Amino acid sequence: MLRVVKPKNARSKRAMLAREPQEVEPAKTAIFVKGSTTGERLNGVLRDLMALKRPNAISFSKKNAVHPFESTDSFIFWAQKNDAPLFLVGTHSKKRPHDLTLIRMYDSRVLEMLELGVDAYVPMSDFSGRKPPPGHRPLMTFDSPLFDTHPRFQQVKSLLLDLFNGEQIDGITLAGLEHVVQVSLGPLPASFTNESTEGKDLPPVHVRCYAMRFLASGQRTPRVELEPIGPALDLSLRRHQPPDEDLWRAATRKRKLEKRDVESGLGRKRKNVAVDEGGDMVGRVHVGRQDLGKLQGRKVRALKEERGAKRRRVEEGQMETEE
Repeated sequence: MLRVVKPKNARSKRAMLAREPQEVEPAKTAIFVKGSTTGERLNGVLRDLMALKRPNAISFSKKNAVHPFESTDSFIFWAQKNDAPLFLVGTHSKKRPHDLTLIRMYDSRVLEMLELGVDAYVPMSDFSGRKPPPGHRPLMTFDSPLFDTHPRFQQVKSLLLDLFNGEQIDGITLAGLEHVVQVSLGPLPASFTNESTEGKDLPPVHVRCYAMRFLASGQRTPRVELEPIGPALDLSLRRHQPPDEDLWRAATRKRKLEKRDVESGLGRKRKNVAVDEGGDMVGRVHVGRQDLGKLQGRKVRALKEERGAKRRRVEEGQMETEE
């Protein structure tokens, strides 16, 4: 049970208010923790992911005897002390080799956990591409419909977006896009179904990082080429802990709009207007019924009848009627 600390002065009160949930959250800090046994592969994975997360990353250099799915007391203490809602824990054992656990916190409590196995890894040092500078927000792509329909892969997408997400911005220039993080799935196992939750029945997750190069195209929009910069990860899904419904509802709750915001139109649902997956606003326009009988088409000379052809056709019709 954590003790409740009351502010002693105005400065400490402002610091405590800054740690409370905000309407627009700043960039989340991630803590990288090494277990009692890690190995060269996990050390490289934590080092490369921390390089992509900087400057919002904290590394624990000492090894810690932690087991996330057995006890979370250490993470609650570290989250409150460092004001960090994300943890990446690397552990290695004979039963679960090269184990990487992603932990998300809310209000100094564990919200959800996801355990991944690092099956293959290529470090950033093996690639000669231009590395992204610290603090840049990557462009992320998820190349499978399962990331929007399957609950296990929905959790993977949510945690990865939270990990690589930076400051909330309204827009970005084309020159501000430095690198891309691509997340895709491997071939589906024969035992896979929409209700599959076990790791052995789920396809592996491939994470690839690319640097963006803008080349001349002769047009206003440049030609974009992707250059691999690493790291390259092949991950398999293992254990997971879904979020508690009450805690998830509290974490995703939105503030009540004030009267002046409602009067200005903020929060009002616009009819026939929506936002697609790419973030573009799309709308539906309803047009009234058109009278095509009054439509004036273009008169083409090739379609005109010869002079007297209509009169001859009428006379022939009258003769057939008389007979």
